[in-house]
Amino acid sequence: MSLLRSAFPWIFFTVLVSTSWQAAAIAASVSSLVIVVQKRRAGTEWGDLILDVGTLLYFVLLAAFASASPHSSLKPYSGAGSHAFLGLVAWFSIAVRKPFTMAFAKQSTPKEIWAEPRFLKVNTTITTFWASMFIITAPLIALAYHATHKSLDASLVQLVGLAVAGLLTVRYAAHARAKGAALAAGSSAV
Repeated sequence: MSLLRSAFPWIFFTVLVSTSWQAAAIAASVSSLVIVVQKRRAGTEWGDLILDVGTLLYFVLLAAFASASPHSSLKPYSGAGSHAFLGLVAWFSIAVRKPFTMAFAKQSTPKEIWAEPRFLKVNTTITTFWASMFIITAPLIALAYHATHKSLDASLVQLVGLAVAGLLTVRYAAHARAKGAALAAGSSAV
């Protein structure tokens, strides 16, 4: 549920951007702020809010830019900009040793495992998939729009990138769980 909630501002923006990118960015900013406040009140640590705070920062900056320049030729490239920004957020989360995927992994992982080096390693790898996908697809999204001037083409590039990162996440997480189970079985046999 937390993953869907964290994605809500992005979904909100995507749905509203065709009517007004200023209004969409402001609405996404407000929804991001609400999510951050709700999660903090629920006791979520700041380190587990890197993606949510990054989302809030992106939409606040975009709302300011869209309001200052409502007819900017950069409007159709906001998808590419969002991927580039999310890539930077993901790499930042790795640099501070709080890979953003850990916040989601904690929801399905026993608390005793959170402090294990392996948990950090697995989440660093998964966050690296996402960071790489965001950075690689950002210029591809821009090129897709620039070549065709159709937002649908750029959206398809975004969806393919998200699908690839999602598939890698699912497969690697399953591999990591199997490896962890094998290690646990081996240590209990001793």
